[in-house]
Amino acid sequence: MSNFPTTQKGLLGALLTLAAMIAAPAAHAQLKVGVVNLQQLAEESPQAKLAMTSLENEFKPRQREIVTQEKEVKAREEKFTRDSAVMSESERGKAERELRDAQRELVRRKNEFVEDVNVRRNEELQRLQKALVLEVQTYARAQGYDLIMSDGIIFAKDAFNITPGVLTAMKSKGPAAPAPAAATTPKPAEKKQ
Repeated sequence: MSNFPTTQKGLLGALLTLAAMIAAPAAHAQLKVGVVNLQQLAEESPQAKLAMTSLENEFKPRQREIVTQEKEVKAREEKFTRDSAVMSESERGKAERELRDAQRELVRRKNEFVEDVNVRRNEELQRLQKALVLEVQTYARAQGYDLIMSDGIIFAKDAFNITPGVLTAMKSKGPAAPAPAAATTPKPAEKKQ
């Protein structure tokens, strides 16, 4: 059994638990089982949409700055291409260095931006995943489920799928307020030119 990947071990454990519950005495004769699609919840819940909108708004100003810087660098490249033939050797060398420095700075800022977005997105996804699991647990308890399964399910009849019910419950609550962590992410120091 040690050759099974983690998700298969989890699925095997869930199946063994289910088999044990089914084989148990009459106390479990009316076992209520459900299946939930966490990916669908993560895509369609108002909480997920709010988290993504919050991320977009958080990074929109930096994205605009980078777009502006890209336009400036492109304009400098075009000017250099146009004017390099009439420049002195020292002017051309200086212009090339300045252009190269501007290009490097742009690449550095883009890379920092992508890294910062990825870090924040991962933080929000982890926070969202925890919230989704809590919502599923709350829904399952309220509806009297004995067992809820998720990842690793290859097939389940629609009658077992509780995803629409959980989504409805989440939508009725409305989106949660944005997490305070979004406002505390520091902006990297700007390099003076």
